[in-house]
Amino acid sequence: MTYKTVEIPFQSCVSNYKNSSVVIFSSPMDSTTSFRPGTRFAGNAIRVDSFGVEWYSPYFDMSLKDVDTCDIGDLDLPIGDVNKSLKIIEQVSTKIINDDKKPMMIGGEHLVSLGVVRSLVKKYNNLHIIHLDAHTDLRDEFFGMKLSHATVLRRCYDLVGNNKIFQFGIRSGDREEFEWSKGKTQLRKFDLVGLKETIGKLKDVPVYITIDLDVLDPAYFPGTGTPEPGGITFKELLEAVQDFDKLENIVGADIVELAPHYDASGASTAVACKILREMILLLHRQKNDD
Repeated sequence: MTYKTVEIPFQSCVSNYKNSSVVIFSSPMDSTTSFRPGTRFAGNAIRVDSFGVEWYSPYFDMSLKDVDTCDIGDLDLPIGDVNKSLKIIEQVSTKIINDDKKPMMIGGEHLVSLGVVRSLVKKYNNLHIIHLDAHTDLRDEFFGMKLSHATVLRRCYDLVGNNKIFQFGIRSGDREEFEWSKGKTQLRKFDLVGLKETIGKLKDVPVYITIDLDVLDPAYFPGTGTPEPGGITFKELLEAVQDFDKLENIVGADIVELAPHYDASGASTAVACKILREMILLLHRQKNDD
């Protein structure tokens, strides 16, 4: 695999690759960011700040110290080369998946999710995606580009097909995106209403979870490239992660779009760290239930 040596792993995630059932990696790419760049720095910021996060989760009654997790660090992505970057993400994800481990990716801009989804559809022909976000990300092109953080779910749709993408928290996008989604994706505007029911429907199928952290209201998460007022609370997002535990076949996950330097208080990075801890433990709970 092509990745940089990680000198500072995410808090206590220091198991070797062979023994780990969950593998963390970060994809430091923000080549197509359309407003404020900086998500390429998220992985490093999260790792450094993770030492202020407790190992133990009172929400899942589990500790990171009790499970084997490997953090392989930042992938070595060529700045400005979107296609090659996505290929590297796909190659690394394929290796992790073929080794019967679960990928937990830190973005980066949201387009990085496409690299993981490309690897997953090769193994799971019935892949479904749960997508939490402020933005539709369903444009066919953005600034003339087919590959953009604004087109990522449209490109995922090209791979998985009709009614296999379930979107929640959406409150921003072009009118054509909202119209196009009808009959193609399951899109819930503004909030997470219906998520529990969706989880019930998808209980037995392979599911990839992608969380664009700007689904949160900027009051809770200002450190992002395209903040959108009217979002959900941290508590609502945390409850959603707990609800994901009812799924029986989560095959991977990501959190994306933290741009740490837009929040000098560090609160946004702390939020990302806490959600990442819960997502890691969620993936381990899946493994333990197999």
